Amino acid sequence: MTGQSELQHRYADAVMNTFGPPALALVRGKGARVWDADGKEYVDLLGGIAVNALGHAHPALVDAVTTQLATLGHVSNFFATEPQVALAERLLGLLGWSDGRVFLSNSGAEANEAALKLTRRTGRTRVVAAQGSFHGRTMGALSLTSKAAYREPFEPLPGEVTFVPYDDVAALAAAVDDTVAAVVLEPIQGEAGVVVPSSGYLPAAQDIARDNGALLWLDEVQTGIGRTGTWFAHQLLDGVDPDVVTLAKGLGGGIPVGATVARGTAATLLQPGNHGTTFGGNPVASAAALAVLSTLDADGLLEAATERGEQLADLLAQQAGVVEVTGAGLMRGAELDGPYAAEAVVAAREAGFILNATGPTRLRFVPPLVLTRDDLDAFAAALPAILDTARAAAGSTRETP
Repeated sequence: MTGQSELQHRYADAVMNTFGPPALALVRGKGARVWDADGKEYVDLLGGIAVNALGHAHPALVDAVTTQLATLGHVSNFFATEPQVALAERLLGLLGWSDGRVFLSNSGAEANEAALKLTRRTGRTRVVAAQGSFHGRTMGALSLTSKAAYREPFEPLPGEVTFVPYDDVAALAAAVDDTVAAVVLEPIQGEAGVVVPSSGYLPAAQDIARDNGALLWLDEVQTGIGRTGTWFAHQLLDGVDPDVVTLAKGLGGGIPVGATVARGTAATLLQPGNHGTTFGGNPVASAAALAVLSTLDADGLLEAATERGEQLADLLAQQAGVVEVTGAGLMRGAELDGPYAAEAVVAAREAGFILNATGPTRLRFVPPLVLTRDDLDAFAAALPAILDTARAAAGSTRETP
């Protein structure tokens, strides 16, 4: 039994089957590359699902976590710590909010749970969300997630949630009235396959929410922290200034951390006793997030995300079999000319690349922001054979009785 198969066998015997069999058993990473238990190397174009902003084993992150853990690891939220306060201040500064406040948690779902509870404090109970949305798997976050396969096994779900088509201003306007507490949207839908709305959609959503006294809540869990070439994806547009922003994934660079950031009246809605967390904002996670933000800034990784993202988009657009490329920065979607995305993931893995399929015809790319030109050149050279192999494999499967 190889190291890979042995670890996968142990996984099957010990870990709940919530994710299905793991495709690989990974043991080491550096930059935008990882190695499995048998020593095979891969270019990581998934980045832990948009989490590993600094890639793997980045020295700034390793040093920040090690130093903080050796200094002060955890004290609970009965007490303040310098990293916690500094992180909140930094996030408010990046958003440009002088009247904001931050709640720190451990994940995107938790950030969205806090935001959902915050909306209840408005005195209204309805929330309007978008079809194709993904906001998390906990019960509150799940109530905002539109995919029936995720929702239906756990219904009835909490809340009064109305789903409207994404990027449809008229449908949004028809759904929002003075009973709506908040409109929650992803600036770019990630789980749906990197779906980018028209440039007027978010400004219109802001106007609709404000006209009806509702909060505009932007879920930037996947799109935030430099992923699209700006600190937050809504900053790609002029004049979009949400009331609530939720963050996680890239914020900790692999260390669990989430944030619910609110401004103005929304920042005061949660008061003592309304919400809490044991681990959220602990010194180690906060130090990790500060290291990520500082390194993204110092190393010019927002600009790199833009440059590498354009290179990735160009190589995908030039590839036979790719009919559409969407996204911004290093958050890209590729629509294939047939239903062989799952086979492409397998073929890519055999060729030494980690990809992700979000649907039968859709690939999503959210690699580390430290991705290099050499990494992209290697992928460009391998991609034609990957898609040819995938197309043939899908055809063979469909022909099998």
